[in-house]
Amino acid sequence: MKIYRSKKAEEHLLITYDQLLGMWGVNYEECDIQTRYGSTHVILCGESEKPILVLFHGVGDDSAMMWVYNAKYLAEHFRIIAIDTMGGPGKSRPNSEYGKGFDRAIWIDEVLDGLAVDDVSMAGTSNGAYLIQYYAVARPERVKRIVCLAGSVPASGGNVMKVMFRIFLPEALFPTKRNIERLVHKLLGANSDAFLKNDNLMEHFKWLLKGFNNMAMSYHKFIPLSDHQIASLRDKSLYLIGEEDPFAQMGGKEALIRYGMNVRFYEQVGHGINHEIANEINTMMIEYLGDGNHTPLASI
Repeated sequence: MKIYRSKKAEEHLLITYDQLLGMWGVNYEECDIQTRYGSTHVILCGESEKPILVLFHGVGDDSAMMWVYNAKYLAEHFRIIAIDTMGGPGKSRPNSEYGKGFDRAIWIDEVLDGLAVDDVSMAGTSNGAYLIQYYAVARPERVKRIVCLAGSVPASGGNVMKVMFRIFLPEALFPTKRNIERLVHKLLGANSDAFLKNDNLMEHFKWLLKGFNNMAMSYHKFIPLSDHQIASLRDKSLYLIGEEDPFAQMGGKEALIRYGMNVRFYEQVGHGINHEIANEINTMMIEYLGDGNHTPLASI
């Protein structure tokens, strides 16, 4: 399965990926964990003796882009493990087994096993929020707490692809400078400058829209959680959601309220919540997950 549409796109994306990593402002190391589905790329930062926080990005982005405003501050309190999703942009590379029945829980098991870690906290944005909810249900003994950014509960009855099409089209099909700016405005809230004024982010985003082969994520089949499974997450999860997030406005907010989840909504904030209000989100994640120097919040 080709991750990128052309060699040129891959080269530009890898260059801008490394440029964004350079903006993290923290010492890091990169490694590749071999799993049955291919090579999974991982970025590690923070002192090894600190509590472990595993990070998952969304569908059309990668770890370098997603955590550029968060990694430095989170790494002061946690040992960060930022994972490039198998089949997504970034540096992970699927093999032929990936297309024969991808199981996200087994994949995450093998990544954590390869790093010799267990009993972890997790945070994820958008599709990353789905991944950590799914895994926390599948492997409750391995996950202490989760923070879901710009992601609702994965209940049945929703149409994820329909919502995606409504938000990303037509701009994503024709990624001119003007269309990319229009898409950013559709996705983000009042602080869209967090993207628009960051030249490295915008350059990377441009090449993601031009060069990423979205079909590479087609093996990530959406599997809804049951009401009972969602309820099992209530005491170990926190949802941080922007009021202007188009996904929240198309049913995500209502679902979180209906299920009585532990959620905080932010006015004038969109889908890029951890970019738009990075300081607030960093603080909330540190306080909720706790690191020995902070008291985890019992309720938000």
